[in-house]
Amino acid sequence: MSTFVLDDATFHEEIGSSDLPVLVDFWAEWCGPCKMIAPTLEEISVEHQESLRIAKVNVDISPDIAREFNVMSIPTMIVFRDGEEAARIVGAKAKAALLDELSPFI
Repeated sequence: MSTFVLDDATFHEEIGSSDLPVLVDFWAEWCGPCKMIAPTLEEISVEHQESLRIAKVNVDISPDIAREFNVMSIPTMIVFRDGEEAARIVGAKAKAALLDELSPFI
């Protein structure tokens, strides 16, 4: 698996120290659309591992991070570049639509 897991303890250090943009997928076990896009995100993480990292934050385990970034619905995916939010994608999307929105970062 190429995606990695972040939590309250590791989030800021990992995001702040990454040389590549990081797409953070805010999700939960009970979220159907989150489960639907997980394989797509895994594919993208493998196909674009040289230009983009993909991390996952379970909002039930790390609610403080979700609150900090005003994640009101899931799935929400936020792209961080140089430790700052650079883009936000809300809702499950097809792979082509995700790649289109991620094109400035890959």
